[in-house]
Amino acid sequence: MVIDAELARLLVTRQFPQWADLPITEVSRQGWDNRTFRLGTELSVRLPTGDWYALQVEKEHRWLPVLAGQLPLPIPTPVARGLPDLNYPYPWSIYRWIEGVPAADAVIADETAFAVAVAEFLVALQAADATGGPEPGPHNFFRGGPLTTYAAETEAALAEVGDAVPVEQARAVWTDALAATWTGEPVWLHGDVAVGNLLVRDGRLAAVIDFGTSGVGDPACDVVIGLNRFSGSSRTAFRATLGVDDATWARARGWALWKALITLDDPATAAEARHAIDAVLADHASSSAR
Repeated sequence: MVIDAELARLLVTRQFPQWADLPITEVSRQGWDNRTFRLGTELSVRLPTGDWYALQVEKEHRWLPVLAGQLPLPIPTPVARGLPDLNYPYPWSIYRWIEGVPAADAVIADETAFAVAVAEFLVALQAADATGGPEPGPHNFFRGGPLTTYAAETEAALAEVGDAVPVEQARAVWTDALAATWTGEPVWLHGDVAVGNLLVRDGRLAAVIDFGTSGVGDPACDVVIGLNRFSGSSRTAFRATLGVDDATWARARGWALWKALITLDDPATAAEARHAIDAVLADHASSSAR
């Protein structure tokens, strides 16, 4: 299916004629789950790329307005919900546009301050009332659930990587992650705290976007950025601000390893996956040596 600016324009024109005259342009950095287009200067159009991502639309319209008032930074604001049309088979959304440059493309003024800001946002997110929130499931690829969900996939990946990864070291990381069972109360989690979903203005964290994999459960998956983005003093500050215990950190290593292993063969993500694997193995080795 071709999901382009022309399709977005036609859908908007047919379903929301009040915005039919606004220009539509594709954003420079696209995610896996959706294609995003800027609509005029104040709105954006978000079109899921598959039926598994379409499950996220209702959740975001239901819960993002609830979370917004409990968080210290802007998050996406749903404005309108579109319906399947023109052979496009999924529900879709119009949101308020949030100014900022993804952290993947931005200059960060102070890496440690940035790490602290990310952690502070996650502290506030975890403190938000989780009553009735969406539990782990297909809508968020089981983020917030147990790592055992991906045990078979991880073992299969370890069996196939050959010499590309120190398999025994990686398996030790995975074994420790599985053993670090989570027993806490469910809390809100973003599910994909990545540099593409953190918006920066003037060198500082300005907003957090893309809550498609959000839900309530174990927040360890949100700690992954502490491993694959931060290092040294910024990692220390992130972990201290968020108050991450050893078990949660171990599970975060497991989440990071799983994601890196299953994306290692894709040329578009291989470098990022390689970096994540190296970071996880080094952190595990350092932890084991203490």
